[in-house]
Amino acid sequence: MLEVRSERIQHYPRLLIAAPSSGQGKTTVTLGLLRALSRRGLAVQPFKVGPDYIDPGHHTRAAGRTSRNLDGWLIGSAASQELFQRAATGADISIVEGVMGLFDGLADGSLRASSAEMAGLLALPVILVVDVAHQGVSAAATVLGFQSFDPTVRIAGLILNRVGSHRHASLIEQAITKRCGIPVLGAIPRGEELVIPERHLGLHTGVEQSWEAVYDRLASSIERYVHVELLLRLAAEAPPLPTATKRLFAPVPDRVVCRVGVALDEAFNFLYADNLDQMRHSGAELVFFSPLRDQGVPPGCTLLYFGGGYPELHARTLTANRSMLNSVRAFAQSGGRIYGECGGLMYLGKGLADLDGDDHQMAGLLPVRTRMAGRRLSLGYVMARAETDSGILGCGEEVRAHLFHYSEAETLPGGETCLTVHQAAGTMVRREGWQAGSVFASYLHLHFASAPHVLRRLLGGSA
Repeated sequence: MLEVRSERIQHYPRLLIAAPSSGQGKTTVTLGLLRALSRRGLAVQPFKVGPDYIDPGHHTRAAGRTSRNLDGWLIGSAASQELFQRAATGADISIVEGVMGLFDGLADGSLRASSAEMAGLLALPVILVVDVAHQGVSAAATVLGFQSFDPTVRIAGLILNRVGSHRHASLIEQAITKRCGIPVLGAIPRGEELVIPERHLGLHTGVEQSWEAVYDRLASSIERYVHVELLLRLAAEAPPLPTATKRLFAPVPDRVVCRVGVALDEAFNFLYADNLDQMRHSGAELVFFSPLRDQGVPPGCTLLYFGGGYPELHARTLTANRSMLNSVRAFAQSGGRIYGECGGLMYLGKGLADLDGDDHQMAGLLPVRTRMAGRRLSLGYVMARAETDSGILGCGEEVRAHLFHYSEAETLPGGETCLTVHQAAGTMVRREGWQAGSVFASYLHLHFASAPHVLRRLLGGSA
């Protein structure tokens, strides 16, 4: 059992689960570890590096505690420190899942937005998950390269994944011990892992079905093949952190400034937990509703928030729920403000062509039509600048954001875009963002930790 943490010295037992690349098994190891530690009676706080929605949804269900996002570029260093300490307070241990490979981040050759950057920022001991299915002693060379690439990043232990046999694991462990001096915490046999099904935007989400048997199976593998006690000791050895300045959650008057209806169901569930907390902290009363099943928007709202998700998979049901569509239209016609991100844009536009090419009528509040674009993915960090006043920005204002979509939007006759968007690292420039009356939507995913001006505008109607 871990020692009780003293708030006075800001001691947060913690680990980063990382890998040399995507597909090595860090998500399944993370989920198994979250559930295994929770089964021990520990309060386990999960985190995800990067602008991800799907992994945190699984984290939350596996750990029984809401997962949070950390991102050195999208929300910045100070905000990441504050959000980490706020969520980690009261937990016995924090488990941070990395993004892509350990040193992969902003596509500019730097370590910005990488798991390694977050490891340095939060002094996270790194547990590297290495898929050794097609390697022997060469696995040690891989580990040695990662170990020496940035000596400020401490690789505290290894978990070998998809080993072929006890002899295979022993061979690799001996080589790593001799060449790298890093403890091997476990070796998970090939075939033990369970793969969560994937689709065009990644894994199936945590809200779509019951995953309890999957999480328990993964936890049992961790308990059987990983030295959990040593892992806990490594987490407890993480150094104390200086107290982060409270900027995002500084004291504010205890009052409700508006009532916000938040779409939440299988079609719309890409929502950052800290965005919702910041809205509440700023005086918003949040009321959740389902565009798939409910008959109308919640009464008394001044703002509706449609986040991202998979509306293309539920387009037929969304179209068939005419009562909800009429309610959303009536809300907008009465001056109610509506904000949509990505999937929300698809719902608020005129129509949506799904994965089979079938057209479905949507809310029709914006002069845009969307269609799924096969395997052409728009992905990456971007900066957006407002060319006119809109529901989220005043003319000339900028915001950091993230794109992640397989659909394309067509501006219909008479419609105009109001944002110029360019890659944070690259040359891509495009126009998007559509405003009609009190309704605004775009493909941008925002985190309010880096966009307080957007949050103020959404909740108050002005900057």
